[in-house]
This record gives sequence, structure tokens and C-alpha cells, in this order.
Amino acid sequence: MMRNPRLAFGVGAIVCIGLLGFAYYLQYVQGLEPCPLCMVQRGFFYAVMALFILAAIHGPRNWGARVYAALIGVFALGGAAAAARQVWLQHLPPDKVPQCGPDLFFMLENFPLARTWEKLLYGTGECAKVDWTFLGLSIAGWSLVWFIALAVYAWVAASRPRRR
Repeated sequence: MMRNPRLAFGVGAIVCIGLLGFAYYLQYVQGLEPCPLCMVQRGFFYAVMALFILAAIHGPRNWGARVYAALIGVFALGGAAAAARQVWLQHLPPDKVPQCGPDLFFMLENFPLARTWEKLLYGTGECAKVDWTFLGLSIAGWSLVWFIALAVYAWVAASRPRRR
């Protein structure tokens, strides 16, 4: 593992940038519209990326690196929970899938915030649809894998002994 904390956290930020770039490629080039749970996961990727960038700029050592890693872990596990929920929805029998709902922007404009959060966190029928797979995993499945990998990477990067 890298001994330079700026470089170690910078690599995590670059991975997040690449993942978000691929999400936008799928949306704007391939025409796959993100569902509400996809938007939640995207928000968590932005939070994890921002923390990696802050850590790379700050270049913390020892306990400071562990604080950043813990914060990254919290947001990565939040994203993993949203991705796991979507994977679960994708594996439901067709008769158990919830009804499709309005898109995120409609909900934000027309629903109370509590109802919008509920719909975002529980997902809708469109969250159960699998439009793209790679090596047998859907986008949500890959998000789950990447969130876990980023959390583990942040902790390993922060746990390595550093020289001054």
C-alpha cells in the first residue's frame, strides 16, 4: 500500500470520479435513466469522493487518516445499504415488486420532503428493473461491490504505518 496519504486518498477519489463518469455515460450516452435508488447511490458516491478529495488535500497521518477512513466508511456503507436494497428489489418475484412511482424531480417538486425520502429509501418498481449487466451483476450489484471495496480501501490506506 502507498505510504503517501495524499496519493492513497487521491486514488480513492479517482476511482469515484471514474465510477460517476461511467454512470453519466450510461445515462447520457446509453440512455439509461437512473431510478430513485440509483440517485441515492450517486449521492453517496459523491460524498465518498468528496471525503477522499478532502483527505488527499489534507494529507492526514495516523489518527487523522483513520477519521477520514471512518467517515468514508460511514458514507460507503450508506451507499452499500441503498445498493443492497435495490439488488433485493431486483430479485423479487414479479408479483412482489412495488408499483412504479414518479421520478425524483417530480417528487421533490410535488411531495412533502418526508414522503420523498420514504420513496427514495424504499425504492419503486422502476428500481427493480435491470437494464444493464456485466459479469452477471446489475448496476446496483456493481455499486454494492464498489461501495464495500472503497470502504475497505479507505481503512487499509489509513491503517498503514506512515513515516514522517
